[in-house]
Amino acid sequence: MISVVIVGTGNVAQNLFNALEKANDVSVKQVIGRNPQKLAFVTDQAITSSNFENIVAADIYILAISDDAISAAAQNFKNIDGILVHTSGATSINELSTAKRPGIFYPLQTFTKDRIITFNEIPICIESPNEDDLELLKKLGNTLSNTVVELGSDQRKTLHVAAVFVNNFTNYMYTVGAEICNEHQIDFKLLQPLIKETAAKLDKITPLEAQTGPAKRGDQKTLHNHLQLIKDKHQRELYTLLSNAIKEKHGKEL
Repeated sequence: MISVVIVGTGNVAQNLFNALEKANDVSVKQVIGRNPQKLAFVTDQAITSSNFENIVAADIYILAISDDAISAAAQNFKNIDGILVHTSGATSINELSTAKRPGIFYPLQTFTKDRIITFNEIPICIESPNEDDLELLKKLGNTLSNTVVELGSDQRKTLHVAAVFVNNFTNYMYTVGAEICNEHQIDFKLLQPLIKETAAKLDKITPLEAQTGPAKRGDQKTLHNHLQLIKDKHQRELYTLLSNAIKEKHGKEL
């Protein structure tokens, strides 16, 4: 049985608690959060605390908190004997340098407020300078996910940059698309089958092969017509920037 303490009350912490509570051979001993009201998601099976004065003994301590808070929070775990990990994709393991046994437990997924998701298809990236600790983190990861991979901090940071492009930036494009639809009284839901198919076909082909649209085809007439329809200056700049990037990637002349 792997014993775990979770620090945090945000989206990642809540999803991890929900998943680990249901996992075989895992026991969540405690959840620590500064705001007692935000600990309401914790069931009776785990102790809750709003400070670091009474940290219970555990095999693994998970800092599921904001990147900026990791270094300061780690100071509270200088004397613990368990593994101290954080869940950040962009933060080095060096932020846990004061811990006896530092590590990384990074679930590569977007977590949204009030939305609990399953972990079985979420890649979990782990890191530790100690082989035995790495094996324990891998064991914990395997209780949740079908994909557990060892990545160094530099690789994980690079992966996080890629994740920003495919998730955060892509979602912002959805926001722009929704704004355009709303401006013209069109239901954004009409675009959802297209969004789903765009993602689904990546199971079979590469993103480069999946690219379609007027920019790839070099369809200047359609591109100019679109720019005439777009009234918002920022949206026009985005459209032009992205269209030119696609043209360059696929060898079309501007």
